[in-house]
Amino acid sequence: MGCLGATLLTAPVLALPNFLGETGIDALKLHAPPYNIIGRKIAIGQVEIGRPGQFGVDKAVSVHHLFDLAQVFYRDGKAKTNTDVDAHAEMVAGVMISHDKALPGVAPGARLYASAVGSPKKSGQAEECLTTQFVAQQNGGDIRSINFSFGEPLERDSRPNAVLDGNALLTQCIDWSARVHNVLYAIAGNQGNGGIPIPTDNFNGVNVAYTTRRDGIFTKVDFANLSETPVGTARSLVNHEIDVSPRRAIDLVAPGSNINVYDLDGKITKVSGTSFAAPQVTATVALLQEEGDRHLAKHQPHWSVDSRRHELMKAVLLNSAEKVKDSGDGLRLGMSRTILTKSNHDWLDSDAFKDRKIPLDYQMGTGQLNAFRAYQQFSPGEWEPSAAVPPIGWDYRTVEASSYRDYVLEQPLQEGSFVSVTLAWDRLVELQDLNNDKQYNIGDKFRDRGLNTLYIYLMRAEDNDPAQSIWSSESDFDSVQHIFHQIPATGRYKIRVQFAKQVNEDTQPYALAWWTVPAKK
Repeated sequence: MGCLGATLLTAPVLALPNFLGETGIDALKLHAPPYNIIGRKIAIGQVEIGRPGQFGVDKAVSVHHLFDLAQVFYRDGKAKTNTDVDAHAEMVAGVMISHDKALPGVAPGARLYASAVGSPKKSGQAEECLTTQFVAQQNGGDIRSINFSFGEPLERDSRPNAVLDGNALLTQCIDWSARVHNVLYAIAGNQGNGGIPIPTDNFNGVNVAYTTRRDGIFTKVDFANLSETPVGTARSLVNHEIDVSPRRAIDLVAPGSNINVYDLDGKITKVSGTSFAAPQVTATVALLQEEGDRHLAKHQPHWSVDSRRHELMKAVLLNSAEKVKDSGDGLRLGMSRTILTKSNHDWLDSDAFKDRKIPLDYQMGTGQLNAFRAYQQFSPGEWEPSAAVPPIGWDYRTVEASSYRDYVLEQPLQEGSFVSVTLAWDRLVELQDLNNDKQYNIGDKFRDRGLNTLYIYLMRAEDNDPAQSIWSSESDFDSVQHIFHQIPATGRYKIRVQFAKQVNEDTQPYALAWWTVPAKK
C-alpha cells in the first residue's frame, strides 16, 4: 500500500503559474464573478494511509491552518489525536480545499471528510474497503466524490496468481460503492512496474494520470506516469501489473508536475505525481455540484437530481476534456491547447481516434481536465431523447436490452466541425452480505455480475441503420464509450445509445454528454 507518484522538493520554490489558472485546469475562472463557484456545501471525501491534520483535534496544527475539514477519522471511527497525520494527505487535501488566497484549492468551499486507513503493516484491502464505505456514508450519505491518492501493489493481493482483472477486493469495493453510494471515485492512475495498480482496474471511477508544462502550459503527459503499455522485453517484465483485458487504464489527465502546495509546516513545496492530479478531478466535481444544486434549488427546467449521478459527472468531465487546440473558428469545440503523449503524439494520432473499438487513449484517456469547460458542458442541463436536443447537453436515463435511444440534434451541424460524445455506465458489483446488514464488514466478499455492453453511434438524422453511421464507439470491454469525430457535411445528425449485449440486468442506466457546433447561418 502506498501513495502514488509523489515526488517532493522542499527547496525554495520559484513563482510558477498556478495549476488552477488558464495554464492548468482553468478553475479560477469559476471562482470569480459572475460564476462565484467554489464548491459551497458540497461534501467530498479522501481516503489514504494517513490523513490531513485538523485544528482542534491535532495539537501540531496551527490556528492559521490553510483549510477547514468537515471531519477526520481513523478507518470507521473517530480520529486519534496527533495520530496518522500525514504530510502527503495534507498536501492532497490542500489541492482540493485550501482557502489560502495565494494558493487556493480547486474547491475551497467544499466540505472534506478524510479518513486514514493506517499503517500497511496493520491493514489491507478489507480495512481499506471498510474505510471507503465509512467516508461514503458521511454527510447523511451525500458525498459527491472521493479521492484515492493511494493504492495497493499486486504483491499484497491475497488471491493466488493475482492479476489486474477488476476483481481485487478493493477494486470491487470501489465499483460497488460508486453504484450503491452514488459517489464518483477519482483514482490516482499508476500501473506498471513500480506502480500501485489496485484499484486502477476499476470500471466505475475515473483514473487520472498527470501532465507537465511545456512553455509554461500543462500540455504533455509526464514521462514519470506508468500508464503506458510497455513493449518488447519491458512488456514481459511488468505484464502482471497491467490490466489483463484490452481496457485502457487512464480516463483523464490533469496537471501534476512541479505544482505548488503547502506542507504540514505551512511552507510552499513543489510536488509531482498522480497523487496531486486526482484531487483536481475530485474537487472539480464539487464545483459542478454547487452549480447543479443552485439550479435544483430554483426548480429550473431541465434540472433534476439526475445532475448528482456519478455516471453523469464522469461523462461530463471526460467529454469536456482538452484534446486539440482550436484555431479560433470554434470547429474544435473551443479547446485551448493540444495535449501530447510522452512521444509527442496528439489525440488525432491515437488509435482511439481512428478505431471504433477503442474509446480511450492509453496515456491521456479523453484528454486533460478543464474545470471551466466541464461547467460549459454541464450548465445547459438535462435533455430527454423524446424531443430534439440542443448543441451541448447531457442526459441520465435507462435503456432496455436489445433497444436504443436516439438524441436528434435540433440544429444542423457545421461541416468540418468536431463532435464530442461520451457515454458512461456501471459494472454491476454486488455485496455478498454475510449478516444481511446491508453494510460491508470485514470478511464479506463481492460478486462481479459483469458489464452490460452499450454502444454509441453518430448518425445522419434520417438514417436508422447503425451500419450507416458516420462514426461510433463500440468497445466490448469498457464502461465508457467516446466519440471525437469531424462532421463530413453540414446537416442534421443524431446520437444513438444502443444496448448491444446483455450480461446482467435487462435495463441499464447510463449517462450521456454531447458537445457539437451548429452550422453557421
